[in-house]
Amino acid sequence: MSILQSEIQFVPGVGPKRAAILNKEIEIFTVGDLLRWYPYRYIDRTRIYYIHEIDNILAYIQLKGKITAFETFGEGRKRRLVAHFTDGTGFVDLIWFQGIRFIEGKYKLNQEYIVFGKPNLFNGKWNIAHPEIDPFLNDSDLPQGLMAMYNTTEKMKNHYLNSKAMQKIIENAFSLINGNMPESLSSDVIKEAKLTSIHDAIENIHFPKSPAKLKDAQYRLKFEELFYIQLSIVRYAADRKGKLNGFIFHRVGDNLNSFYKKNLPFPLTNAQKRVIKEIRKDTASGKQMNRLLQGDVGSGKTLVAIMCMLIALDNGFQACMMAPTEILASQHFETFTKMLSGMKLRIELLTGSTKKKDREKLHAELQSGEINILIGTHALIEDVVQFKNLGFVVIDEQHRFGVAQRAKLWSKNNRPPHVLVMTATPIPRTLAMTVYGDLDVSVIDELPPGRKPVQTLHRFDKKRGELYNFIRKEINSGRQAYIVYPLIEESETLDLKNLEEGYEHIKEAFPEFTVCKMHGRMKPAEKDEVMQQFVSGKANIMVSTTVIEVGVNVPNASVMVIESAQRFGLSQLHQLRGRVGRGADQSYCILLTPYELSADTRKRIGIMTESNDGFVIAEADLKLRGPGDLEGTQQSGIPFDLRIADLVKDNDILFRAREVAEELIENDPSLELPEHEVLKQQLSRLGGNRYDWSRIS
Repeated sequence: MSILQSEIQFVPGVGPKRAAILNKEIEIFTVGDLLRWYPYRYIDRTRIYYIHEIDNILAYIQLKGKITAFETFGEGRKRRLVAHFTDGTGFVDLIWFQGIRFIEGKYKLNQEYIVFGKPNLFNGKWNIAHPEIDPFLNDSDLPQGLMAMYNTTEKMKNHYLNSKAMQKIIENAFSLINGNMPESLSSDVIKEAKLTSIHDAIENIHFPKSPAKLKDAQYRLKFEELFYIQLSIVRYAADRKGKLNGFIFHRVGDNLNSFYKKNLPFPLTNAQKRVIKEIRKDTASGKQMNRLLQGDVGSGKTLVAIMCMLIALDNGFQACMMAPTEILASQHFETFTKMLSGMKLRIELLTGSTKKKDREKLHAELQSGEINILIGTHALIEDVVQFKNLGFVVIDEQHRFGVAQRAKLWSKNNRPPHVLVMTATPIPRTLAMTVYGDLDVSVIDELPPGRKPVQTLHRFDKKRGELYNFIRKEINSGRQAYIVYPLIEESETLDLKNLEEGYEHIKEAFPEFTVCKMHGRMKPAEKDEVMQQFVSGKANIMVSTTVIEVGVNVPNASVMVIESAQRFGLSQLHQLRGRVGRGADQSYCILLTPYELSADTRKRIGIMTESNDGFVIAEADLKLRGPGDLEGTQQSGIPFDLRIADLVKDNDILFRAREVAEELIENDPSLELPEHEVLKQQLSRLGGNRYDWSRIS
């Protein structure tokens, strides 16, 4: 067994008690885990500050001076020891709440010390709680270079496992290795990516010899993390492409040609043409297609899906489309029926509301091949739904479906149909490569002709009068409006109360109009009824929570008011905005907030008013919020934990890691070469194969 696998209790300075705390608090079990507990920042210990220089910006400082007096305050558990410390430019209090007897005996008055810690301002005076103190006799006592700082929990600190103690323990662990740190990457990868050795990287990440060596260490360790993520994805995708044969669509026939000549509602954009070409190439290759189609709301993804389904029909196959809600499935059904009118095709709808008698007929006609295209909700994946020859599957708004549900669509034929996954949630490139890295990605980045970009305005909630006049004017011109309230799980009851109050308030403010309301706690049938009321134009204003976010198409709605817009993330605001601007009229999205806003929120609102580009917004969202919160990424997740790399800040390293991984898998798809044994071992150690289900997308 390598020293890296040995338990941490045997590292000098740890022992069984501290080992149990490190196991529980930060999941460190072995020497290897300990060496990969990276510092979160570094402090230049060569710099000595003067007390008069202390300000709020300095997180940690180092001072040189003398203690002039000790005082104790309080009794029992509230007792604290205060030392008055000066360097001649001012005074700072050093405070201890624990270990007071030990401190009183350890430090002497009027002797020079180096003091290190975090300054706090209390009652107009600076203090440092539990500082590190070292005697200063001459210049050789000055601390050298960069000092690593480690994240620690309250429980660790209570057992004297603070940042300095962690550094000492890591130093002890590193000396146990005695220069024999086994390499965790193969020599060709190290050479190709110009990386420092793992031994030097671990040494310099914890005990940097210089800023340049620290930079090399950080690059090496970040590259390694991102490389293993990319290697696992690229290897899996290559494996799937090698093994999974798909149906071959040899030809383009009457269905597509006749649609193109007679039914095409408007000329295709260049982006749509490009995507159809990519799908054509996939479906003619003999390999099973798994493609993610990203495009902003209204960019014409559905038209692309219809045309690709017609190619499947031309080759003797059936096609189906799965949507997350009944409303959305019904809307797709209407769109398909309208666009394919006059063509001799059978299109049917299957949802939870389909009557039993109709279902039985539908099942029989699906199996006999009389039905060409089936559109539906989760009902499509039930075992009783059997096709004669399913060749092409479209999944809309994919993050709404669990992977296991999608897998069921695969078993609907003797070999897996081609899969096109569509989403209106733009996924930044870094995230797409990491979370959906095994899918081929197509992007529609143009709006169809005649669509006007939605105008986004920021207004303060104290000035509702002007806003209501504007809404009134739009409705009197024959349009409709949404008014959206936030609904956050933690405060759901309170938020629903706000929605109810908002609904009553809007009814009073607009007595001449019909106002309807919708929220997630309503039964599906109630939601459908309200939606129909709005779609048909019987209701002029819909007051709603974010349940209207995905896919509802009301071309007549031209105004979207988002209440308390400061409570929404960027991607969510962008999704909501996509509910308007679906007709030819100019549409508006109005973000209502109070006057007091944090700097981050101001930035978010500014981005929304300046840009309509979903990808710009998704990138900005990723920068502001980090990758963990982005909708749709949680359940697919990143295969291994990131301890040092950051998907946002390190995207250059990510792209390089992807290139190296792709080149390596091209030359050695199964990692059979002896020098790649280390890569194989690391992959299985890091989490084996997360892809049991995800072959579907």
